[in-house]
Amino acid sequence: MDEVKNISHRRMFISGKYHMAKGSENKPMNKYLDPLGAACLDFMLGDKSAQITVQSNIVEDDVLPVEYLFRSFKDMPDLERKALTISTGKILDVGAGAGSHALYLQQSNKEVYANEISPAACDVMRKRGVKNILEQDFYLLPEDDKYDTILMLMNGIGIAGDTSNLEKFFDKVKRLLNPGGSLIVDSSDIRYLFEDDDGSILINLNDDYYGEISYRMIYKDIKGASFKWLFIDDELLKFYAEKSGLKMEKVAEGLHYDYLAKLTVK
Repeated sequence: MDEVKNISHRRMFISGKYHMAKGSENKPMNKYLDPLGAACLDFMLGDKSAQITVQSNIVEDDVLPVEYLFRSFKDMPDLERKALTISTGKILDVGAGAGSHALYLQQSNKEVYANEISPAACDVMRKRGVKNILEQDFYLLPEDDKYDTILMLMNGIGIAGDTSNLEKFFDKVKRLLNPGGSLIVDSSDIRYLFEDDDGSILINLNDDYYGEISYRMIYKDIKGASFKWLFIDDELLKFYAEKSGLKMEKVAEGLHYDYLAKLTVK
């Protein structure tokens, strides 16, 4: 490859979900390691130019304007709008971040619970008017509370961290869903990052799955800890979902190798 190709983090990744990648369970959120929460709070307090630097192990540093996390429904990508439209019943929005998805669902008279581990991001959601906020790690959510829809947008399934953790991830999802309930997620096949000029894909098949990425966020002098994040192609997602007793339906495809999927308990 002549140049390192970049990932659009606005389209595919950023959310408070990053705190809950594999290995973070049972660890309380440290406000000094919470760049996303701090940036959202600064934006809410008037710093409209706030931006987060995103580092990864496969592409050059990227910059995320925090304004994007406060977007309205009309400014969301088509896949996100579709996901919000098909979310029904009692909804759990995992990794709610600044609360844009939860706020839209709430304004649409839907019963939604915003799950977020960042205290600062939860403060932002309260200021924005989100009513039901669950300030807790996804993996520690009480399983006596059941939902009809679990919503994980902006590549929310990435919290699994890697493919080896998908079984545990799906097990938690199933224990939170009502009978017949669904997990609605979007993700991306990032093999295009490894595409050569002649169209060939340069992937080491003996290495880890190419969608397993290492990330780090930085805001001002706040440097977050590195964390693992998973981008997964639709065929592999279907394989692991069915292995865990979930039926997968690909609802829609985006313009950037991304897709929206609905996984339902069999």
